[in-house]
Amino acid sequence: MVSNPNSYAARDSAVLLHPYTNALANENDGSLVITRGHGVYVTDDTGKEYIEAMSVLWCTALGFGNERLAQAAAQQIRDLSFYHGFNQKSHSPQIELAERLLALAPVPMSKVFFANSGSEANDTAFKLVWYRSNAMGKPKKKKIIGRIKGYHGVTIAAASATGTPINHQAFDLPIDGFLHTDCPHYASFAIPGESEAQYSERCAQSLDTLIEQEGPDTVAAFIAEPVMGAGGVLIPPAEYFKKIQSVLTKHDVLMIADEVICGFGRTGNMWGSETFNIKPDIITCAKALSSGYIPISAVMINETVYQPIAEQSAEIGSFGHGFTYSGHPVAAAVALETLNIYDELGLVEMVQAISPVLQNGIQAFADHPLVGDIDGVGLLGVVALVADKATGESFPANRGVGPFLLERALDHGLIIRALGDRIAFSPPLVIDQSEIAEMFVRFGKALNDTLKWLEIGQ
Repeated sequence: MVSNPNSYAARDSAVLLHPYTNALANENDGSLVITRGHGVYVTDDTGKEYIEAMSVLWCTALGFGNERLAQAAAQQIRDLSFYHGFNQKSHSPQIELAERLLALAPVPMSKVFFANSGSEANDTAFKLVWYRSNAMGKPKKKKIIGRIKGYHGVTIAAASATGTPINHQAFDLPIDGFLHTDCPHYASFAIPGESEAQYSERCAQSLDTLIEQEGPDTVAAFIAEPVMGAGGVLIPPAEYFKKIQSVLTKHDVLMIADEVICGFGRTGNMWGSETFNIKPDIITCAKALSSGYIPISAVMINETVYQPIAEQSAEIGSFGHGFTYSGHPVAAAVALETLNIYDELGLVEMVQAISPVLQNGIQAFADHPLVGDIDGVGLLGVVALVADKATGESFPANRGVGPFLLERALDHGLIIRALGDRIAFSPPLVIDQSEIAEMFVRFGKALNDTLKWLEIGQ
């Protein structure tokens, strides 16, 4: 039990149901309570400092404590603290932000819809797809295809598109109309002797077969992250998306690019779609849109998607979807200032310059006895823990190797994330070379602690 009943950890245990947490474990052990942040560092309520090597949840591209973002929020609260976008009302921050996003889009886009989270953005994308199909007189063309290990959020529809069991178990998900096709991770799923090109072709053929079996007149859209984040930082083969999009074009299926993690520089381009040559009809983004400082997300749609929706709204009398806080002026103002800072930093060039330091740092662990697959792109990286280095065999989940390593990392002042036994790195984009070096020193200590624990256990 938490030793001090008056501590934040004890008080937390008494009142909160946490996301992605074992509730009974939290009752017993309490949570790590973070009280301050500056740059790439955060501090807990005991005064201990950590490198936040995950940008919290892939969000804080500019690190913590950016004064310009604080000032942008404060000024907007003074000028116009809140207004909505319902019933043909608007305000300048959301108009200017929409203009900026359309100018940044990797392919021509027509309109922007604002929401408050990646989950809401993806949920909105699905509703737009369904609305459009009805508008086009195709009421059966509604099915959405996601991918095994894909992650798209936790609303009922977004969680249904997600391809991980923990988001389905005990929630009665997925709901009807959501399908899943192959995970595009060559190292995990390729057949012995199969090249990356052959594996990509097999994934595309599997998608084609699924659409044919379901009936192309029933399948409306395919959703994919350029790099699968929560599924384990899974990077697709070079030709994968080209082959997938050929199948989608063949069957008149829309491409939704979930850029919630990859958008705004993370992969070394402004968009993951640019890194992997994706040509989306719909783009969803969030997280780094405001550097995680305030909740906001966006859905961008092309003219082909927009026009039937507009005509249907005229026929019905209104487009009956929206959130009270869609395009909230304070959130939009912070996002605008975030984009201004990205421009001034030369964000893409900055990431391209520093990313080899991170990727080389990860590769330095290749010979460690616990390390199997290593992969990364831009300022995303992953180290897979393995029980058998020769075969790549994973540890049994009940062994708890990933969680044990996370605890040792905390001991050494490092916050990382275990996606199963795949250890993810996604530091703030403003991290410098010396901070990356220190991040890996701390990780190396945690990795060695874990090896000693396993050796003692054996």
